[in-house]
Amino acid sequence: MLTGRKFCKSDHLMKLCSTTLLFWLVFNVYHLPLALGDSKGDEGALLAFAAHFPHHRRLNWSVRTSLCNWTGVTCLNNRVHALRLPAIGLRGPIPNNTLGRLDSLVTLSLRANLLSGTLPSDISSLPSLQNLFLQYNNFSGDIPTMFSPQLNMLDLSFNSFTGNIPPSFQNLTELTTLSLQNNSLSGAIPNITFPKLKRLNLGNNRLNGSIPSSLQSFPSSSFSGNLQLCGKPLSPCFPALAPSPSPGISPPPPEQRKHSKRKFPLAAIIAIAAGGGVLLLLILIILLLCCLKKKPSDAGSVLKGKSSTGGRSEKPREEFGSGVQEPEKNKLVFFEGCSYNFDLEDLLRASAEVLGKGSFGTAYKAVLEEATTVVVKRLKEVIVGKKDFEQQMEIIGRVGQHPNVVPLRAYYYSKDEKLLVYDYFSNGSLASLLHGMQLFALIFLSTSLGYYVLNRTIPPAFCFIIKIAPTQVTYI
Repeated sequence: MLTGRKFCKSDHLMKLCSTTLLFWLVFNVYHLPLALGDSKGDEGALLAFAAHFPHHRRLNWSVRTSLCNWTGVTCLNNRVHALRLPAIGLRGPIPNNTLGRLDSLVTLSLRANLLSGTLPSDISSLPSLQNLFLQYNNFSGDIPTMFSPQLNMLDLSFNSFTGNIPPSFQNLTELTTLSLQNNSLSGAIPNITFPKLKRLNLGNNRLNGSIPSSLQSFPSSSFSGNLQLCGKPLSPCFPALAPSPSPGISPPPPEQRKHSKRKFPLAAIIAIAAGGGVLLLLILIILLLCCLKKKPSDAGSVLKGKSSTGGRSEKPREEFGSGVQEPEKNKLVFFEGCSYNFDLEDLLRASAEVLGKGSFGTAYKAVLEEATTVVVKRLKEVIVGKKDFEQQMEIIGRVGQHPNVVPLRAYYYSKDEKLLVYDYFSNGSLASLLHGMQLFALIFLSTSLGYYVLNRTIPPAFCFIIKIAPTQVTYI
């Protein structure tokens, strides 16, 4: 009887285990192909997107490597979670049915490229999209009316969008940043309310009418550049009328007005003329003193200037990006094989520390927001055309492939500013290694010379030091 009860218990346990195992197998057989299918779908969408565009920097997107190791791709649970491809030279319209298939995408950044055409609605309406950065492109047409209700940050600035601001923005209740400046938007601003909005910029468009009361708490810079826009915080829409004269008081007759003009006292005229003369004299004296003070400083600056034309001198500047002009930003050119993923705007926001100054410029240590550290060489007194400059950079880039030379990773060219970007090494510079060894070298060579005079042979230690001398300079 006891043996039968044990048998029943073990039989019941085996049935329970087999049922659990069967459920687990069915679950994996059903869901594993779905997960793999979704990952393959993301991979196909990105490959279709990349095949449509010529770009300056080659993307290491290949079916032979994992999707999550591709440049600019961030994964979560084996799905594309974020895609960041700023300033890589993408040109032309975004094809439909490519990025719009990334239904798990949360962040999309394609800023500072040459994308054009209309913005596909299948991208703006991605269900998981929360951050969309498309500034500094050439998009045109109307802004899509459908956006993900989870959208948190939307930046479409510095494009060529036209039409009105969609009233459907009212549905974006999670929006915290809205940047639409420097487009060609027209019409009135819709009376919409963003409960979580913290940053707003609608400047430099063609908007008109009055600013809605729900947006009047933002500063005037959020609406500047719209000449036909009025209302708080800008100027009032209806200027106050000048008060009309009282009906009981009639203006004096013409003869009485002429008589009053004739009675203007002569002493007042003389006093006004004398005061004006004294004021003019003071102004002339101040201008003369300013010119006398300016001459020595001008002479000193001319002596310090070293330009091939003889008329150009460089003013001391503490930041390596102070000469970058606004229309020429975001044109940082990277070399093939570079793994950095930032643009000129990120580089100018980095904290800078002077490493040293040389004949051709100053070297800075720049720490970017993503904790990436690079060395930025800011060239001075280099007057060369863009084509010749790019040819020289290609030569330096090939020389940088030598294992004993710090490689050139990127460069920037404009009329007034030229920057070179290198990897950062913490072992010091070539100058410190050479000049720090001068005293030691002098003592060692003097001792070696005395040994040679006495023994007519080279000291063994001299040969040993030559053999163990370092063959690689870490940073120049």
